[in-house]
Amino acid sequence: MTLARYNIRLPAALDKSLRTLAEREGISAYATLQRCVKTGIAAQANPPARDVEFGEIVFELASVSTRMIGVERLLDRALFTACAAYCYARSAALGSEESDEDITADINAAYDRQRQRAQEDRS
Repeated sequence: MTLARYNIRLPAALDKSLRTLAEREGISAYATLQRCVKTGIAAQANPPARDVEFGEIVFELASVSTRMIGVERLLDRALFTACAAYCYARSAALGSEESDEDITADINAAYDRQRQRAQEDRS
């Protein structure tokens, strides 16, 4: 087999990586460079084919994302319902004569406080 000669210049960072790899493998920097060139050419000559699995993964991720949006909406409604139940129960227990508009304002304030606390916990 006839070998061709090439002179190459590597940036310092690549040279350092090449030498580190060569030391780890226990071979010379020249042998490591040959291995890197062969591997790089093989990877570019035969790129991996996109499998059907890749498309299936993307589809499933989109499906999970859509379901998560539904779960978030459901939890949001459950939080609002819990706030409403609490405010009406508190009003009844205290025997207050608050109007529905006042209780609705309390419900919205409680809901907003709970949403704010959830946002703070996320940060």
